[in-house]
Amino acid sequence: MTHGSHEAFAAFVGIAWADIKHDVCLQAAGAEKRESFMLEHPPETIDAWGSTLRTRCNGYPIAICLARNKGPLVSALRTYDFLVLFPINPIPLARYREAFTPSRAKDDPTDAELPLALLLTHRDKLQPLQPQSPAMRALAQLVAHRRRVGGDPGRLTNRLTSTLKNSLPHVLHWFQEKDTLVFCDFLRRWPPLKAAQRARRSTLETFFRDHHVRSTDVIDTRIRALSRPPRP
Repeated sequence: MTHGSHEAFAAFVGIAWADIKHDVCLQAAGAEKRESFMLEHPPETIDAWGSTLRTRCNGYPIAICLARNKGPLVSALRTYDFLVLFPINPIPLARYREAFTPSRAKDDPTDAELPLALLLTHRDKLQPLQPQSPAMRALAQLVAHRRRVGGDPGRLTNRLTSTLKNSLPHVLHWFQEKDTLVFCDFLRRWPPLKAAQRARRSTLETFFRDHHVRSTDVIDTRIRALSRPPRP
């Protein structure tokens, strides 16, 4: 199958990328109506969209035009063998925008519609990115998975911190690092403040030392904090 004719693609997509969200404009082959929407940047969101496109178009090729030839968005899209990416230079795209959006009126084409229009009218002048080998696609998927797994501790810690602000705010002031074993074990052993306050000093000291807290000053500070009302 060649990429020289519109019949080779099931749909055409223009993307105006940004750091957090991306403007997307999609037009199915043979259709006149265009779909415009926002695509958030997290890898799992892009992966879900790619899977939806595959199902919607039965795995047939889809042409995507955007003013990027590398970066996280491009890397994520290149993991799909049915997506054909047509990167364009931002400078010609800016001139194209100036030519077709002089009024800045509400009915002017959106930023995502412009690369889509270029894709539909001047695709013979655009050079598609060479498809990745199966091995490279597999590697890219593993890297994306590793990136998501690497971010899991931070996301879980943020959720835990948010929950503790309402239920056990005092412990947040005693432990700087919330993703440590000593912090989690302390919560499991003495969840209510009163339970920790009733514990013997020797019990608390043994607990901290068993969790490799060697600083006497740190241990004393935490134990003294137990006797004070928690800060708001």
